[in-house]
Amino acid sequence: MVVGTQWGDEGKGKLTDLLAKEMSVVVRYQGGHNAGHTIVVDGESFALQLIPSGILYPSITPVIGNGVVVDPKVLLAETAALEARGVDCSRLRVSGNAHLIMPYHRELDALAERRLGNNKLGTTKRGIGPAYADKAARVGLRVQDLLDRKIFREKLDLALREKNAVLAKVYNRLPISAEEVAARYLDEYAPRIAPLIADSVGIVHDALDAGAHVLLEGAQATFLDLDHGTYPFVTSSNPVAGGACTGAGVGPRHVDRVIGISKAYLTRVGAGPFPTELDGPLGDELVERGHEYGTNTGRRRRTGWFDAVMARQAVRLNSLSEIALTKLDVLDTFETIRVCVAYDHGGVRHEHLPYHQSVLHAATPVYEELPGWRSDTTAATSLADLPPAAQRYVDRLAELAGVPIHLVGVGPGREQYVRFDRAG
Repeated sequence: MVVGTQWGDEGKGKLTDLLAKEMSVVVRYQGGHNAGHTIVVDGESFALQLIPSGILYPSITPVIGNGVVVDPKVLLAETAALEARGVDCSRLRVSGNAHLIMPYHRELDALAERRLGNNKLGTTKRGIGPAYADKAARVGLRVQDLLDRKIFREKLDLALREKNAVLAKVYNRLPISAEEVAARYLDEYAPRIAPLIADSVGIVHDALDAGAHVLLEGAQATFLDLDHGTYPFVTSSNPVAGGACTGAGVGPRHVDRVIGISKAYLTRVGAGPFPTELDGPLGDELVERGHEYGTNTGRRRRTGWFDAVMARQAVRLNSLSEIALTKLDVLDTFETIRVCVAYDHGGVRHEHLPYHQSVLHAATPVYEELPGWRSDTTAATSLADLPPAAQRYVDRLAELAGVPIHLVGVGPGREQYVRFDRAG
């Protein structure tokens, strides 16, 4: 499994791409097109939203698992864009049990966010939350429903009775036409998606039974998890390792490696607590050096120092076997680098994440200062190429997190990384 350990945007796509060389199947297990990732191959950038990173390897079967919510229009646009650049998407498989994002999900998402005003959650307004809500309420439409016109229409008509009532009575909006939605989904989308629909659980277990390697990749990250994140400023699914099991149909005994992805600093998009957030010139420098703007939305990310309290919690929640650290090179220009080692609240020191939101929101970070290296790391290809201060920084983060760091990213390119292995 590849799991984000912070608030997303850690560079999961690049690591997944690196690991994919050894894989037969790569499964996206949750989320929707609200979380993109960028992979750079031979200087060419690929921005993926729904499709797993394994699509760039001809030998891999990329799978969109049952835990994902799928907007058919976005999926087809993404496959068309990739195919226009020479990427074969015919190998892609989509779980029949994945849920569909419908037009009313997008509209209700935007209207609800607008209605919250200053208390808005910062959603991408792409219908992700409402689609998951319908899934939990058992009124959702699934990908497999595209294969049966009668069932699709029955489910759509039932859903629109409620959705149109809400649109009219709560938001004073015109009703959504069932005929128009059915025509678009059944006549335009279904014929193109039908060849991709498959038994994703069967694909994964057939590969495991054959002794092949399977990689599970999530979207978002640990602290955007619906249960374990900084609620309510979270996503609507479970990006943690447990969510990978349910979202891909794999039991925990099949998992032998859980890799947590961490940036060498911290970022977050949208509202919510951020104890180590930096305002002013230092925060601006991280934004500009790290190109910290959303892949999908273009929104500027909030930035801050590395938070070891969060890292320790991510290790606990995901049973991490190791960490892959990304964007070390972004810190190349800093004379001094700070790391949050604990929180202080009312004179009480917290080594682990406080369970109560009021404590977290008011917590003051306790910092440890480390010397910067003030030199370019982007050309490093081995541990010896990293400046001693950079090596000490990575060692300290591993010590604070409690698990080893085996790989360090030093640039956006596919080959810009260092194997961080003291044993050689």
